[in-house]
Amino acid sequence: MPVLPRVVPTVMALLVTVVAIGVLAGCSRFDAALGQQQAIVSFHGGTSTAERLTIRAACVGLPAVSAPKLPDLKKYPYALQQLTFNLSKATNAQVAGLEKCLQQFPAVAGVTLQDSSDTGG
Repeated sequence: MPVLPRVVPTVMALLVTVVAIGVLAGCSRFDAALGQQQAIVSFHGGTSTAERLTIRAACVGLPAVSAPKLPDLKKYPYALQQLTFNLSKATNAQVAGLEKCLQQFPAVAGVTLQDSSDTGG
């Protein structure tokens, strides 16, 4: 069985390479997630969906501020209980601009800034 001693090191080297690639790919996704920042907007009771959409439209046009695609509100009527704005590429001044935009609407109860290091506790 002289073939077996030559095959085992090759298989082991291939296995180590595959594992190393998997680890590196996982690290790059983890690093990308670390830079995520968002603002979560909550509303006073009785705020209509139309008001929430107006607020979203008014503030999403600011530089470095984006929002996820709107869900089908007929299927998910409670999807806009809170608004989420992505601020991953925003400067502190741009975040302040979003907060200022949101403050002009009395229906907004609060804004929570959150980044990927927040544990939710």
